[in-house]
Amino acid sequence: MDDVLNWGMKVGNQNFLLQCAKQNLTFNPLIRTFFRQNSIFPLTFGLACCAVEMMHIGAPRYDMDRYGIVFRASPLQADLIIVSGTLTNKMAPALRKIYDMMLPTKWIISVGSCANGGGYYHYSYSVTRGCDRIIPVDVYVPGCPPSAEALMYGLLLLQRKIKRRTYFTARSQKY
Repeated sequence: MDDVLNWGMKVGNQNFLLQCAKQNLTFNPLIRTFFRQNSIFPLTFGLACCAVEMMHIGAPRYDMDRYGIVFRASPLQADLIIVSGTLTNKMAPALRKIYDMMLPTKWIISVGSCANGGGYYHYSYSVTRGCDRIIPVDVYVPGCPPSAEALMYGLLLLQRKIKRRTYFTARSQKY
């Protein structure tokens, strides 16, 4: 514990580290929310052309790593699914299976008109009219295809939603 406090003195984060030392990190919901909000691990579920825009946010121009967002390849390590593109009836069970395999903290972002409500292919017999019929969606990003800036804005909205949801539930609990 003394090593952590000495490190905090060097960095200049004295108040934060002293507060963390006095309280257990795992049981303090506000501190846990801070780390959960700033370390999102999305799983890409690219189904169509919106997936190309999703790939752009991982490139150096948008650099989503600076917000603590790092792509994961396994649903066992991910806490966010970014669904982008046309969801067909054959892919719907796979999406539900991946959703069930995720960590207990699950968030979903629906990207593009096709994932939001079927889009151009809305009246096709093989298209699910929105991924919210299969799994609950937290943030909708409209567009056909939406720009990378719109997706980054959706990710920042999700971070605010995580903070707001956990902050109010933490304030009502005693820890």
